[in-house]
Amino acid sequence: MGLLSNRVERNEIKPGDHIYTYRAVFAYSHHGIFVGSSKVVHFTRVSTSSTSNDEAYSVTAQCPTFPDCGLRQPDSGVVLSCIDCFLNNGSLYSFKYGVSPSVFLAQVRGGTCTTAASDPSEIVIHRAMYLFRNGFGNYDVFQNNCEDFALYCKTSLLTVDRLGVGRSGQASSILGAPLAALLSSPLKLLMPSPIGVATMTAGMYCVSRYATDIGVRTDVVKVSVEDLAMNLGWGSNEEIPQENEVSNSQQIR
Repeated sequence: MGLLSNRVERNEIKPGDHIYTYRAVFAYSHHGIFVGSSKVVHFTRVSTSSTSNDEAYSVTAQCPTFPDCGLRQPDSGVVLSCIDCFLNNGSLYSFKYGVSPSVFLAQVRGGTCTTAASDPSEIVIHRAMYLFRNGFGNYDVFQNNCEDFALYCKTSLLTVDRLGVGRSGQASSILGAPLAALLSSPLKLLMPSPIGVATMTAGMYCVSRYATDIGVRTDVVKVSVEDLAMNLGWGSNEEIPQENEVSNSQQIR
């Protein structure tokens, strides 16, 4: 795993790791938490045709290796899949935590790393499996997506301002690129050189992406997974209780 690529082999990942793969010819990435035994917990859109209210859990995928692959609670987007079905023939990448600002800015696209530190792997797995049983609210591409899910499992950080962009670096990149281009467009009058304008636009893009990283944002708080499960009304204005990691770790068996 190098500076410009987070690609890894399967024998390099361990339980509690945040992994991802690219879809649609690198158009976007899909994220999840590797929990061991070739299984990944990840967050997807809910398909109403794939769930059954008559069963405690429902299988949403046809896997030739694991009969329980694609297991989820009815009406929940949190899925337990095997790593083969999660990757869907794509390559495996490992999301980096606790990177320096220079390393973060060196990444051309978002959704690959964060300056925030990861919690211990046993706590990460506990959160992922708890959310597998209890859900993670409604999927939203900008405010509550698969990367947001994995970031929460790793850090327990949530944004206080629920009307703003979520924790996802991928979503920040999507919003940041057009914004950077828009803000830099008046500079064409002062900077006739296309190279100068392109450099300024790239700089604004990097700054906007860094400013929305959960490791430097001031509008994030730690929320215990047990409190999160009781307050899945993402649109409510109730104060979010902060997490007590000591008591949380004592609940892990």
